Formats: sequence, C-alpha cells, structure tokens
Amino acid sequence: MHLAQPSRIVLVGDLFTKGPKPLETWRCIERLEAEAVLGNHDAAMLARPTRYRSMALPPAAWAWLERLPLTRQVGEWTVVHAGLDPTRGRAGTRRATALVVRRWPNDTSDAHPFWFEIWPGPERVVYGHDAIRGLQDHRPRTLGLDTGCVYGGRLTGYLVEADRVLSVPAARVYCAVDGPRVER
Repeated sequence: MHLAQPSRIVLVGDLFTKGPKPLETWRCIERLEAEAVLGNHDAAMLARPTRYRSMALPPAAWAWLERLPLTRQVGEWTVVHAGLDPTRGRAGTRRATALVVRRWPNDTSDAHPFWFEIWPGPERVVYGHDAIRGLQDHRPRTLGLDTGCVYGGRLTGYLVEADRVLSVPAARVYCAVDGPRVER
C-alpha cells in the first residue's frame, strides 16, 4: 500500500460547521500545519461568531480563520472554495463568487453553465463547495473535490506531486442533505 506523503496540505474551506467535532478538526489542522482557503460557511462563522460559540474553538482557531485567503497557489493549481470568475480570472474574482459560485453568471437558472465548464484557463483550479455533483475531474483545467463526506459520501483529496485523486468512504452520515445522495 502506497501512503501519500504530501509536502503541503491545503483544505478547500467549510471546515467547522457541519461535522460533529469542530475542536478536534482544529487540533488536526494545527498538528498537520494545514493551510486552507475561506469557505462560505467559514465566512458565515466570522460574520456571526456568537452563533458558533458552542463549538468551543480557541481564539487561535478564530484568528486563523480570519487570515484565510480566498485563493492559494499550489504548484500550477489555484485552490478556491467554490470557483473563479471565468470572464475575469482569479484577479477579477469577487469574494462572493469565490465563496458560492456554481453556475455562471449565477444559480438562477439550470440553463446557465457551471463556471468550470466555461473556464478558459490557463490557470488550473481545485475547488470544493458542490457535494451534490460529487467529484468533478476535468483535469488539467479544473478539479472539484467535494464528494460529500459529511453527508455520508467520501473524503477526497488531490495529491499534486503525483497528479492523483485520493478518496476514502465516510465513516457515517454526519449531516442531513437535501437532494440526491452522493455515491460511495
């Protein structure tokens, strides 16, 4: 069995609000010295911290969340929570787009394409945020990793050094989901 030995761990956001053990998640992030990008649920926590007080996250976790960028560069890949503006690129992507985009220019119609379907590059983009669709492997342009672990799906990552997608089944359903069940 080949074990992954990444030199850097970058998480795609939404780190504490859906799983059962946010404090243990924080301890794991600290132990692994993981990096992340800001997700829409992380942004919601920062906007209303008293609502999330019961998580008992230490001040260091909150300070870490406050410093999270919208994007990170990992080799040739840009990591973002939801997606990038396909007409303006990373530099022209608004905060709201980076945090919640699925369809372009918005989610008001199923006739709108998904942002990654019209992403022109040349940047390669890794993202999460879209568990309903599961793994979206459109390499070398884009790679969507949200496979719904919290909903009983899978936990999926990408090992940049080996150009390899890694995935393990969720131990159980941690959060109810509306819509189709993600395949295990």
